[in-house]
Amino acid sequence: MSSVPHRIITLNHAAASLFLSRLLPIHISTVKGGGRRDICSVGSWSVMREMEMERVVKKAEALVEKVMRGNDASHDAAHVWRVRDLALSLAHEEGLSSHPHSMEIVELAALLHDIGDYKYLRDPSEEKIVENFLDQEGVEEDKKSKILKIIKGMGFKDEVTGKGNTEWFPEFGVVQDADRLDAIGAIGVARCFTFSGSRMMKLHDPAIPPRSDLSKEQYMKKVEQTAINHFHEKLLKLKDMMKTKAGQRRAEKRHKFMEEFVKEFYDEWNGLN
Repeated sequence: MSSVPHRIITLNHAAASLFLSRLLPIHISTVKGGGRRDICSVGSWSVMREMEMERVVKKAEALVEKVMRGNDASHDAAHVWRVRDLALSLAHEEGLSSHPHSMEIVELAALLHDIGDYKYLRDPSEEKIVENFLDQEGVEEDKKSKILKIIKGMGFKDEVTGKGNTEWFPEFGVVQDADRLDAIGAIGVARCFTFSGSRMMKLHDPAIPPRSDLSKEQYMKKVEQTAINHFHEKLLKLKDMMKTKAGQRRAEKRHKFMEEFVKEFYDEWNGLN
């Protein structure tokens, strides 16, 4: 049996992404003159898709390094790498690893989730950075739509009233849970005091009690607050807001650590220990 020559096609990044999204995962064949056929196996296209995804991920990582370079250590690139690793790990536990499309959404959403964060906006145009990036890299429309929905809806401010996001989907759940896991436990404690210090907040002031029944607008408003109040207003609530079973399991240990930390903090503040 004679070998079949391969046809080489050169595409720009955007066209390649669109081309692959249309062809995968079908078997592709073209009939040429004289009955000869060029056949491209699904495996070949899968490799090309993986290579394209690796390229986009590297570009996303570079964007994170560039945009978040001036942030304090509570919301820096290292935070993003941890969230990415957590999100991919949760996705495996939730059974998404058999769906490459879902894993790609999870990884890109995790990488880009803090770009344009309202707490660090220097210019209103920064809110469009992620959307522009996805367009420039030729990310297909359905994937882009899910990534943007995750990023725009995963913040605590959108659920601060206790009403959960009823439109969440598996990829949303694992990315949001990953971000929230990095906000609690030992890392969460460190991040809380790092952020508070960067904003010149007091550690604690008995005259400034934690706020309750906050609206989204009240939560986002810049008022005098303390580092320890953030545990009561947000961090100690996150365990019960996890959306995935895997996230719920991991949150238990981190939540317990924070409870013990807060108790010890008050005991030491009051001279009891």
